[in-house]
Amino acid sequence: MKNDVMAFVRRIDLVLLGAVLVLVSLSMLLVWSATIHRDALTGGDTTAYLRKQMINVAAGLVLMVGVVATNHRWVRLLTPVVYLGAVVGLVLVLVMGSTVNGSKSWVILGPVQVQPSELAKLAVVIAMALVLAERSEGRWQARVSLGDVIAMILVAAVPIALVLLQPDLGTTLVLGVTVFCVLAAAGTPRRWLALLALIGASAATIVVAAGVLKQYQINRFMAFTDPSLDPRGAGYNVQQARIAIGDGGIFGQGLFQGSQVRAGFVPEQQTDFIFTVVGEELGLVGSLLVIGLIGVVLWRGLRIAARTDDLFGRVAAAGIVCWLGIQSFQNIGMCLGIMPVTGVPLPFISYGGSSMIAALLAVGLLLGISGRSRRTGLDRSGPLHELRSRDRLQVAAVRKDAAFHRN
Repeated sequence: MKNDVMAFVRRIDLVLLGAVLVLVSLSMLLVWSATIHRDALTGGDTTAYLRKQMINVAAGLVLMVGVVATNHRWVRLLTPVVYLGAVVGLVLVLVMGSTVNGSKSWVILGPVQVQPSELAKLAVVIAMALVLAERSEGRWQARVSLGDVIAMILVAAVPIALVLLQPDLGTTLVLGVTVFCVLAAAGTPRRWLALLALIGASAATIVVAAGVLKQYQINRFMAFTDPSLDPRGAGYNVQQARIAIGDGGIFGQGLFQGSQVRAGFVPEQQTDFIFTVVGEELGLVGSLLVIGLIGVVLWRGLRIAARTDDLFGRVAAAGIVCWLGIQSFQNIGMCLGIMPVTGVPLPFISYGGSSMIAALLAVGLLLGISGRSRRTGLDRSGPLHELRSRDRLQVAAVRKDAAFHRN
């Protein structure tokens, strides 16, 4: 038992763990810097948001360790419960949620605010992985069938529809692109992916034409094309974000010293626009450091996905990488003005309990897969390996039969 535990610890991806720990440490400093001069926000308590973010990080790390200690095959068994919990949470948001910035995304439970859509991202990824793993067991070939694709899409469609009804366009886009990437990672044929992309684009056009989007969401897209059209309204965030990042230069103005940050010119600078704090106070060097650390997380996640033969673990790991990568690109892109403002947090950095816990739970799953799925590079006990073994045996039998008939 002791030897098994030590072997598991040695196989855990320490590079991934180290990158995440540095990111969450930076998060606490950046949130503190973003709020220390905001008396109207903190009520004069300069460490209020720092303490809250420390609690968020601590809770996320504890849960992450719990997931690491749990065999990801047990996570597979618990996936239906997690998925159902996410759906129930999204329904509760529509029934009794609180509206923030035009979107009904929060459920207030006493002193705690929960954003179920953040947790739904992980639930969708592992639910799709479960559907594919369950349907693939017992097959001679490991190809993805049309039924697999339809089943995975149906599982993802329910949470996405509930999020769209809030309406939370940013999370809907992140989930939609994540689903597409998971399907691609699962081995869906390219012609099917092209058809799905066409259907998705058509659905987006219908949503816009049907008036599902609120006026403020339309204004955000208009401001993305030209912020000067509404410099005091929807374009204000984009312009101030660009100014803040531009003021940082190469090395930044120094932590707690950013002029835009101190003046509070950038709205939501501790949450959705926290990358502007990175750009102004840590400069280009600090920005590249944060982007590089996120890149390390994505790289190690892909490495973990590639090194496991357990189908559930492989698809789940690939899906987590897709989700975190897409959301990071969207958040940083909207701060730079190359993506429309959609209000999604920067993973591991933005202030918020739900987003931090969801991201750290995902990392816990990645670490658990890395610790249990790497024996001399690959796990030989997973269902995908069994399928590949059957394929090899079948091919060998066919070749042997063909050779016999030739002779």
